[in-house]
Amino acid sequence: MRTLTEQDIRGSFINCSKGEAKRLAVPRDLDERPWDDLDFLGWRDPGAPDRSYLVTEREDRLVGVAMRFQPARRGFLHRSMCSLCLTTHPRGGVALMTARKAGPAGREGNSVGAYMCTDLACSLYLRGRKVPETGARFEESLTLEEQIARTRGNLFAFLDKL
Repeated sequence: MRTLTEQDIRGSFINCSKGEAKRLAVPRDLDERPWDDLDFLGWRDPGAPDRSYLVTEREDRLVGVAMRFQPARRGFLHRSMCSLCLTTHPRGGVALMTARKAGPAGREGNSVGAYMCTDLACSLYLRGRKVPETGARFEESLTLEEQIARTRGNLFAFLDKL
């Protein structure tokens, strides 16, 4: 992914107003992000623990999505799998992220959701740059490039529903 600026990020959102995009919390460490290892930029809002954001490149344009999630309150032994990168996490490491649909459908309250890593670090888990709390991912026969393509396909399928 190419390096993004705050202006790039704020102008990319498809499911919120320009005013909402102007007010949302953008990460302050954009210069420190591992852009070459990211398929999308994802972050949680430090001022609103139930909000997260995702920005990705698609067909030479940026697409940003504002999402909400309810923190999981599951038992110690419960595990969940991210629908994007297929990484499993214990105790709330995966949550249902819901995004308001773009346009009139969103204004009517329609939304779509997907189970995602709550830290939105799917790209880093795939590449081994970040290790899940359990210490490992499932071993797969797919190459890294195939896993990345699958993750991007899963992300784009979610975005297509918006």
